[in-house]
Amino acid sequence: MSEASAPHAADRRELTAAQRNAVAELLRVSPVADELGRRFVRAGHELHLVGGSVRDALLGRLGDDLDFCTDAHPDETLRIIKGWAESIWETGREFGTIGAQRDGLRLEITTFRAESYDQVSRNPVVVYGTSLDEDLKRRDFTINAMAVSLPDHRFTDPHGGLDDLSAKVIRTPSTPGESFGDDPLRMLRAARFAAQLRFAVHPDVHLAMTEMAADLDRITAERIRDEFTKLLCGADPITGLRLLVDTGLADRFLPELTGLKLEIDEHAQHKDVYEHTLTVVENAVSYEEDGCDFILRMAALLHDAGKPATKAVGSDGRVSFHHHEVVGARLTKARMKAMRYPKEVTAKVTALVALHLRFYGYGRGEWTDSAVRRYVADAGDLLPRLHKLTRSDCTTRNRRKAAQLAADYDALEDRIARIAAEEDLARVRPDLDGNAIMELLGVPPGPVVGRAWKHLKEQRLEHGPLDRDAAEAELLRWARAEGLIP
Repeated sequence: MSEASAPHAADRRELTAAQRNAVAELLRVSPVADELGRRFVRAGHELHLVGGSVRDALLGRLGDDLDFCTDAHPDETLRIIKGWAESIWETGREFGTIGAQRDGLRLEITTFRAESYDQVSRNPVVVYGTSLDEDLKRRDFTINAMAVSLPDHRFTDPHGGLDDLSAKVIRTPSTPGESFGDDPLRMLRAARFAAQLRFAVHPDVHLAMTEMAADLDRITAERIRDEFTKLLCGADPITGLRLLVDTGLADRFLPELTGLKLEIDEHAQHKDVYEHTLTVVENAVSYEEDGCDFILRMAALLHDAGKPATKAVGSDGRVSFHHHEVVGARLTKARMKAMRYPKEVTAKVTALVALHLRFYGYGRGEWTDSAVRRYVADAGDLLPRLHKLTRSDCTTRNRRKAAQLAADYDALEDRIARIAAEEDLARVRPDLDGNAIMELLGVPPGPVVGRAWKHLKEQRLEHGPLDRDAAEAELLRWARAEGLIP
């Protein structure tokens, strides 16, 4: 840590006292932790609030999930909490963890660990430790290697986690190489904490992440996905994303992000797609109304993923990316599938990427009411997100152009609202349902009904609602043209 980034000693002492008092106060008003501590002490064992719980308490954001460590083995822990806990679960028993619930709090109690890794996968070989210091040393970062003993509230910080928390820096208890060699996922966790807490990684940590990025290949796609999702949903995802690209970690599981760094030369200038993308993500975050909208953020991140593959330079030196939304949607679907995202989430993000350019051209006055209906119908329940993504995509520094784009989209939203007031745009469907089609044409359920339904829906999109007589006349006209009726 440089002198410039380190807090003055007096400031550090003052902050330490204030934060220690905050932890003690939080524990004082939360009797569950002290009750549990007394039960372990009476049984001849230690109990410590530890890890993220201590970190979050110091930051004033302790939630309802509390992490503890103890010298008691799982069987002993079960005996101690039986009859006290309202519910108990043993899903983590293989790793020495017993879960319990009491007074609305979820408690995870883990036996001291001194685990080692096989250097091939992330799976640890669990070896129970014998001391708190040994347990804290094996944790990922110093800010997660602090403990508060119960019930006496003694604070333990052997690796300077409190100083690092004050300086907002992410550092490892052991050397970064040793820590990441044991568990490569910790490199991604460093970027995730940087995004969640708005912290900087220590230069030694940054160097190790860069040199050991390829070790991330040892980690399963599901675990990488979960860490990346938390990163993207952090308070400052841009910091985390830059770390992934700068260290080469993104190349291991999300190469499309690094690929946005297209070469820009004096003969074929275009907007910096990488920087533009980060700005779009930042804009999208500003449009959120109630916590992280992962689907919107992921669509913002990948909306231009198809540009590298579609870049072309014309004879006039102008750069184009024709149909990059189509290519981008295909790449997005493949990448999210590889990262094991659920099909429903993948489908929504892919659809937003495919639709994000649809609005451009509206300002030229070419859109009919039919085009507006199709825009709404194609977006479906993604329309609110599409509005936000399209507005986020406007990153031009030309104030006049930015104002015009904003005005055009205001006009489109007003037009959608006007048409919606006249028609049920949220549920665009044919004016005759399947039963009416079968009755009028005298056909059983089957492909003919589906074709007829599709035709009537096209008419509905093109012309708006038809009354019953007009809808029936149109169906009969279509059926005759298809040779289905004389």
